[in-house]
Amino acid sequence: MARKTVYNRIFNEKDWAEVNPKNKQLFDEWKMYLMSVNKSEGTINQYYNDLRILAIFLLKHCQNKFIVDLTKRDIIAFQGFSINQWGHSSNRVRRLRACLSSLSNFIENIMDDLYPEFRNIVGKIEAPSQKPVREKTVLTDEQVELVLKTLVDSKQYQKACAFALAANSGARLSELVRFKVSYFDDDNLVANAYYKTPKKIRIKGRGREGSEAYKYVLKTGFQEYLDLWLEERKRLEITNEELFVTRRNGEWVPAQDTTLQSWATQFSKILEEPFYFHSLRHYLTTKLRANNIPDKIIKEFFGWESIDMIEIYDDNDAEDDFEKFFTEDGIVKVENKGLSDI
Repeated sequence: MARKTVYNRIFNEKDWAEVNPKNKQLFDEWKMYLMSVNKSEGTINQYYNDLRILAIFLLKHCQNKFIVDLTKRDIIAFQGFSINQWGHSSNRVRRLRACLSSLSNFIENIMDDLYPEFRNIVGKIEAPSQKPVREKTVLTDEQVELVLKTLVDSKQYQKACAFALAANSGARLSELVRFKVSYFDDDNLVANAYYKTPKKIRIKGRGREGSEAYKYVLKTGFQEYLDLWLEERKRLEITNEELFVTRRNGEWVPAQDTTLQSWATQFSKILEEPFYFHSLRHYLTTKLRANNIPDKIIKEFFGWESIDMIEIYDDNDAEDDFEKFFTEDGIVKVENKGLSDI
């Protein structure tokens, strides 16, 4: 099964209609501020949804109090209710706190002409300790091959291509749907070993424009599944420039994140354990490290700012590599490899 996240239907229009209008006005002003400093639409919507949850809590449990008048005890009550009644994880509660803290900074620094005595007090309250809420899925080469073989055997070439692309690029789900067919021609093939996108594509980052980076895709492990899907596209007369598509109202349209998320459920059934596309980011990092690719190359491949990220994504235990370096003859010198050696 694909990994599940618990969603609580806390917000509803009936309660929202009764929320303190001063809180609603405050939210709208903050939203305009976030837009003015170029926050992404996704971030703004996430903040706004979190604040609506807070507003409904205040309506039902704090006499519909204006946020400017919140006390430390009110915030403690909200935090405790979120954990004990709504069943939120510690990470979810910490995100709600961060949202309230950001709003409080706005009130203190921008609306000081109206509320000169207001101070952000969120940081004075201890946050719940972070605890992992999902078990990490560590994929092996055999499992990756199982998924690909199962998909090809059932002629689901597009899904096989998407899975192979993720496994050989480490791209996030939201990045996978941005790849175009034209990215995979000979002009973009480097040393016959990997593809480099001809232009930067949007990746996870701040701001409405987000940040952009070139993406790299290992040819070995991906090319055969790309070829199968391109041949299928010809048969189906698909002319979209986007690599991945879906059928809607009789027409082929670009695939969205939700399309690939639905495929993840099928991949989970094949694996008989939870699958999520980010696990293939771990898989590729682990594979590159196991093949002695230098950390500076891995860092550049994924577009990370620091090699510290490699330790987060590498699922190998150090002891797994002992036999490479220690034998009955003593210490063995292991040569670093390049991407063309994978």
